[in-house]
Amino acid sequence: MFFDVGAGEIIGLAILGLILVGPERLPKLASEAASLVRKIQKMSHAATAELRENLGPGFENLQPSDLNPKTFIKKQIADVLDENEATDVLPKPIVKIDPDLL
Repeated sequence: MFFDVGAGEIIGLAILGLILVGPERLPKLASEAASLVRKIQKMSHAATAELRENLGPGFENLQPSDLNPKTFIKKQIADVLDENEATDVLPKPIVKIDPDLL
């Protein structure tokens, strides 16, 4: 499930919600929470679309997870290595180990 929450935890949260909020107000609170989640999701999609538009060509398949610096750098390095393998522009580096560092 989402956020690695199991069925037992959902039942526990539902019982806790019944105790804290009360059975009269719980359905209204649940619908307001769902509405809030939908609004946040729409804002996220709009922000991602605007970011793609502002970045221009080459970023059509941009995902929010790609904005993590580690993921972004790995993706860019993989793209460069794929281009180099296809064209063999750069020679393969010779790796030498300095014995003083061992």
